[in-house]
Amino acid sequence: MMIYVKYLKGVIVMGLRSDSKRKKKKKPLLKGLIIFLSIILLAGAGYTYYVYNSVKETANKMHEKSEWSGSKKRENKLDLSANPLSILVLGVDEREGDRGRSDTLMVVTVNPNDNSTYMMSIPRDTRTEIIGRGSQDKINHAYAFGGTNMTIQTVENFLDIPIDYYMKVNMESFKQIVDALGGVRVNNQRLAFNYQGYSFPKGTLNLTGDEALAYSRMRKADPRGDFGRNERQRQVVNGIINEGAQVSSITKLGSILDVLGDNIATNMSFDDMKDIQSNYKDARKSVQSIEINGQGGNIGGVYYFNVNEEERTRISSMLKKHLEL
Repeated sequence: MMIYVKYLKGVIVMGLRSDSKRKKKKKPLLKGLIIFLSIILLAGAGYTYYVYNSVKETANKMHEKSEWSGSKKRENKLDLSANPLSILVLGVDEREGDRGRSDTLMVVTVNPNDNSTYMMSIPRDTRTEIIGRGSQDKINHAYAFGGTNMTIQTVENFLDIPIDYYMKVNMESFKQIVDALGGVRVNNQRLAFNYQGYSFPKGTLNLTGDEALAYSRMRKADPRGDFGRNERQRQVVNGIINEGAQVSSITKLGSILDVLGDNIATNMSFDDMKDIQSNYKDARKSVQSIEINGQGGNIGGVYYFNVNEEERTRISSMLKKHLEL
């Protein structure tokens, strides 16, 4: 029997399998596969008891008790052996003594039947009803008002789809993850710019953690605003995926686990993670980005991103179809 450890879209999974054909070696083989997926995807692998336990401890540390026990929009309980699922990734900018706001909202739907993944960023200034408040406001304010649960309910209402799982990521850890991987590579095809003391020319860029955070946060100087920022965030995520796939050093894996355990919280249990890795892993091979169309404008002197009903219905129908609802 052989212990295996894998990560899928920020999910840490492991198990046992037989491998009668594997040749005996003096030292166990170490590999890496990392995917961190709505806002960060990481992976890594090892075949030692030490690595197995280290990853399991990190997974348990990431898991938090939550009032969110599953979406009421599902008629039947989610079956992780066959049903498409959805994940809300929250990039949270938390401050001491302040809950903070969700700086990034990304919805990820994964369909194991056609092996595809949809990734959609919701602009943080999107005007919608904040569930539990009975008022219209920016969607990222839901986290400040009511934390994770109010944010999930608000996103569910806006898109009219179930949210099965969430991953809450401290945005400051973004740079720590990149540095733990040894940097990331992105292809800046659209816009050369300077931000926070860093210069980002067009072309292939090798970014440190601080640079990656600045690259993914710039918004006001981009003609596309939030859309441009969200595009760069997805580029960095893809860079993390590519670098993570090369992780084979036990030292590097340990650093990554430390960052994950300290900066990510999720309602996924360890068993959920194992089932998702086993049944959904091929969906990472086909990732499609989706953008919401809308128009910015001031209401009562406050800037909002306004999505009309026709566009909201279009996006909702697309995601429902992917979730086979």
